[in-house]
Amino acid sequence: MLYIAFLRGINVSGQKKIKMAKLRQKLSECGFGEVHTYIQSGNLALRADAQPSDLERALKDCIAQHYGWDVPVVVRTVDEMKSILAQIPFKGKKYLLERIYFALLHEAPSSEAVEDLTGVDFSPEEVIVQQKTVYLYSPDGAGKSKLNNNFLERKLKVSATTRNLYTMQKMIALCEEL
Repeated sequence: MLYIAFLRGINVSGQKKIKMAKLRQKLSECGFGEVHTYIQSGNLALRADAQPSDLERALKDCIAQHYGWDVPVVVRTVDEMKSILAQIPFKGKKYLLERIYFALLHEAPSSEAVEDLTGVDFSPEEVIVQQKTVYLYSPDGAGKSKLNNNFLERKLKVSATTRNLYTMQKMIALCEEL
């Protein structure tokens, strides 16, 4: 099955630097077949005969073995990714596509945590939580957002990694080429 894996917190502000060519090599050494990457922020497309949770653990273990870091990994199937994009709640002229972001959660947060987050007015930003995905609209861009990845992890009490719409679309397109 085709999977998309997102690594959290690598190559950000000089932290946990991993060259993607080297990562592909190390993943091959760990028994992963063909692995494709997109940009330097830990976006992987790969085939595997494993459940997503097993794949997350295997990727995480391989990175720890070769780099010595505990890097959270979130895995989604291509169909799950297509569904996430099909359900974007931000439609209409007021929404700029380049200001739509997705926090992909390791697991679904509790209903209490979701209520705590969504019960606050973050205007002009908007946040909607649907199962293991947080849809974010940040009209001033991610750099100025109050709803950054660390904040979402604290509020929702789950591990997350955030990507923009273009990266999500690019990863699906990459998988469709395999």
